[in-house]
Amino acid sequence: MERVNYILNSPKYKAYLSQIEACEADRIYCKHDLKHFLDVARIAYIMVLEEHIQISKEVVYATAILHDIGRFKQYEDGTPHNEASYDIAKALLKEANFDEVESDKVLNAILNHRNDKQSGFDYILYKSDKISRDCYACKATLTCNWNEEKRNYNIKY
Repeated sequence: MERVNYILNSPKYKAYLSQIEACEADRIYCKHDLKHFLDVARIAYIMVLEEHIQISKEVVYATAILHDIGRFKQYEDGTPHNEASYDIAKALLKEANFDEVESDKVLNAILNHRNDKQSGFDYILYKSDKISRDCYACKATLTCNWNEEKRNYNIKY
């Protein structure tokens, strides 16, 4: 997990997290913070193991900690966060020495993580992103704009 920790401790990554935190300071709904990223990582890794998908733990965690890292761009200028996250992740993955095959897996999953019509690892990221949300304990559920079908009212992983 050396490369994941490299990203996690990168000053650039920390700055992006801080930008998201500032944009979401008054947000009453789910946050896009490190807790969310790690919840997604752990759920996705369980799913990868259960589905016997050949993908490394390090790739799963790198994908999860980067999948929403561009969220601040969506708040600032309307850039879809999956696209902004893709661009940011591409540079951070290179700095952390992920090879081209690994980077492609991470980047494709990030780009597609808002689309439920995916398969394989891309779908696992989509699903773990949704499952990670604690809708069953949410105090803002009455005003949440998520469709009922997407809401997570049960513990699954």
